[in-house]
Amino acid sequence: MKEIEKNKIAWSLLAKDHYKHFKTLLTERNCLINENILNELGNIEGKSMIHLQCNTGADTISLARLGLSKIVGVDLSEENVFYANKLKDDFSLKNTSFIESDVLKLNTIHHDKYDIVFTSEGVLGWLPDLNKWAKVVKDLLTDDGYFYIYDSHPFLHVFDEESLAKGKLEPVYEYLNAKADLGYDIGGYACKTKHSENYWWNHSMSEIINALINQGLVIEYVNEFDTLFWNNGNMEEVKPGLFRYPDLKNKFPMSYSIKARNKINK
Repeated sequence: MKEIEKNKIAWSLLAKDHYKHFKTLLTERNCLINENILNELGNIEGKSMIHLQCNTGADTISLARLGLSKIVGVDLSEENVFYANKLKDDFSLKNTSFIESDVLKLNTIHHDKYDIVFTSEGVLGWLPDLNKWAKVVKDLLTDDGYFYIYDSHPFLHVFDEESLAKGKLEPVYEYLNAKADLGYDIGGYACKTKHSENYWWNHSMSEIINALINQGLVIEYVNEFDTLFWNNGNMEEVKPGLFRYPDLKNKFPMSYSIKARNKINK
């Protein structure tokens, strides 16, 4: 698919800079995972986990340090996986490995099962087909395993980004049945913005939830947050790695989380 190949090229341009940025942070701090995720995951010591769309592996490393028995990171970009492995070696992690794969095709090449399937922070918008995605999630889970996602809220992406930074709510993008949004810049949160064609899909909450339900997963909760995991401009950092517009506290959701447990067939 042309759009996925373009995204692969775009993300690969960021890999080396992301590696340098996150290596510095991981040297200074044991864990880069935000408080909302840590609170919801709870104690994961001794569990096995697969981290989908792991980028250069910074969050994978953070999760590995929380006592997992095994964690596998998966990313589309060969460059991302290369630098993720460098990070793993930099910090001498024995319980961590990485796979290069289109997430939507992962279940055709990887058949291990995990206690937790994890994905977070800016992920689903890069995938065109959530039905295929949810099938991959289902296939990766142990009988009593669970899936967890923390991501930017699709309602947030209805509004013009520059207007939001000025405190104005101007809906310009589609929420329902949104088509691929073509962009020409990527990055900016951990390195300088690069110029590269890329595609992003705004999936509605109902589309996300129903894709999981249709695979037989049982939704344990859906939570919404008025904070964002990047500074979109003129935001205040209310907790490490969590940002909010001062005038929009409790006004509308900017991030969400979902936990869905595998339904045991007896």
